[in-house]
Amino acid sequence: MTNTSLTLAWRNIWRHPRRSLLTIAAMVFANVLLVFMLGLQLGQYRMMIDNSLSIFTGQMQVQDVNYLDEPQMYRTVPDADRLAGQIRRDTNLDAVSVRAYGFALVSSEKRTIGVQVTGVDPEHESLVSTIPGLVKEGRFLSSASANEAIVGSTLARNLKVDIGDELTLLGSGRDGSIAATILPVVGIFNSGSRDLDRQMMEMPIDNFRDVFAMGSHAHSIIIGGDREMADSYSHDVNNIIQHDNKLVLHDWEILMPGLRQAIEADFFSAWIMYALLIILVAFSMMNTMLMSVLERTHEFGILLALGVRHSKLGRIIFAESVVLAFTGMIVGIIAGSLLTLYFYHNGFTYPGMEEMGERFNIPSILIPEVSLRTILPGPLVVMLASIIASIYPIWHMRKLRPIQALQAA
Repeated sequence: MTNTSLTLAWRNIWRHPRRSLLTIAAMVFANVLLVFMLGLQLGQYRMMIDNSLSIFTGQMQVQDVNYLDEPQMYRTVPDADRLAGQIRRDTNLDAVSVRAYGFALVSSEKRTIGVQVTGVDPEHESLVSTIPGLVKEGRFLSSASANEAIVGSTLARNLKVDIGDELTLLGSGRDGSIAATILPVVGIFNSGSRDLDRQMMEMPIDNFRDVFAMGSHAHSIIIGGDREMADSYSHDVNNIIQHDNKLVLHDWEILMPGLRQAIEADFFSAWIMYALLIILVAFSMMNTMLMSVLERTHEFGILLALGVRHSKLGRIIFAESVVLAFTGMIVGIIAGSLLTLYFYHNGFTYPGMEEMGERFNIPSILIPEVSLRTILPGPLVVMLASIIASIYPIWHMRKLRPIQALQAA
């Protein structure tokens, strides 16, 4: 586009300022909505991931290479405490904890239920899991060697046990021996996860190892910390375990594929709604440009009779659509960014989030994401769609013939 085309386009746009301003306003509104909603949506995904991982899974885990697919008792991480200590030193991260898992029949005076028994390190577990802070009755585990247990609220109700009651545990050890012990219940937690609350019991890791004949082994080394630093932690941990081909580091996407798939499905459905909004804006642009062409049919006829080519007039119309779309994009990006930045610094909350945060020991304020991937994609797509919408008015103009155009006056 030449400077002449842009100058003529700018003048033509403001021949009808009200119509042009309404068209720009529609694009600005769509762009503000896209920038803010994308930032809010990605911030919500980040919060969803962090909250889901903080309950029990952690950001990543070191496991036996086959444990995730075949979680057998003998697929363990040897000398797990030493390895966990090395990870803490090399990554300068305290949020590293050791866990072991087993399946056992747990009996109270009235009922017997099969549950997952998890051995945890009480000293570090609160750094990788919110469960220690979700004990609603009683307390969390006191030490790694204590003879005690905590159970989920649904499991406690199904077993009909309360604080101080004893549970008899019967399972199979790592070496095939019988694992049996009696554990008093010192705490009942409510994690908000029905699966965990219904079928999980936690006991101190050293006591678990004694009961299940684990020695110094464990099944997972849980690594928490800031997800923004996950790549750095992953690099350091892989360097530590690279010489042991029996160990592997799994990130959260491998550990919780269902969460990733749910986010992808939600993001796709959201873009369907965004696409409808973009189409409406594109039709608004097409209507504005088509009205502009129809109103200037006589003017175009005179220009064509004077020898101006259709291509020249098409470039002017195209320039008008570009100027309108670009103006709407810039103003929309600025306004949308300012709105998102406001909630980035002040937080955004839905009704009921504070109560949910207090109940499940999670943040109650949603922080939108402010980045190029939230600011640029939506407005760029709106601008592109608006420019493409001007093709029909240009095509309509190219069908004009000087005589018919002059007669249209």
